[in-house]
Amino acid sequence: MRLLVVEDDPTIATPLCTGLRREGFEVEHASTGAQALAAPLPDLVLLDLGLPDLDGRVVCREIRAKSDVPIIVVTARGEEIDRVALLELGADDYVVKPFGFRELVARIGAVLRRTNSPTPTVDDGPIKIGALQIDQRTHQVTLDQAPITLTPKEFDLLTYLAGDLGAVRSREEIIRDVWDVNWWGSTKTLDVHIASLRKKVGPDSIVTVRGVGFALVDPNADR
Repeated sequence: MRLLVVEDDPTIATPLCTGLRREGFEVEHASTGAQALAAPLPDLVLLDLGLPDLDGRVVCREIRAKSDVPIIVVTARGEEIDRVALLELGADDYVVKPFGFRELVARIGAVLRRTNSPTPTVDDGPIKIGALQIDQRTHQVTLDQAPITLTPKEFDLLTYLAGDLGAVRSREEIIRDVWDVNWWGSTKTLDVHIASLRKKVGPDSIVTVRGVGFALVDPNADR
């Protein structure tokens, strides 16, 4: 697997690239956003936000516009709104500084397993939930016939909840089935994705059952 490490601080980049190579990865390093955008597409991008020339968000958006390559954002910002914005831009995951090297390697492995898993053949037609339509074949989602742009993981989560409309899925079930059975991280990642989905498909479309989990509903069903 070939990784692109986008990090401008050599005191971080040098040992990080060395450690990743020892783990068996082929690693290319870019110290600026321009270098990252000019580099050949890797199997995964590890993207620091604090770059000297371009905002990391811009780099993330530009990479996502031309490729589905998985992107893990490294950020020192701990606010949830930042995390939501990153996922909306197309990041597949994020880690917050400071982080342990073994933790990062585990996160890279989890993202690569998820994104490289074969997509099952879908025989069913589009899922229609009120004004929301989910086409599983083309990965297109529309609301009131207007297209909605979702990250790959947002699409997986929405499709999973739509598979049993109105059913409450526990947090543990969702993490196991949508993320990874061996997922080691915080379930806060799920909250971030739910918040991002609500912005895109409507705040009333995904309900929270306190202490249990989440359900996808048709907000206009009883009107």
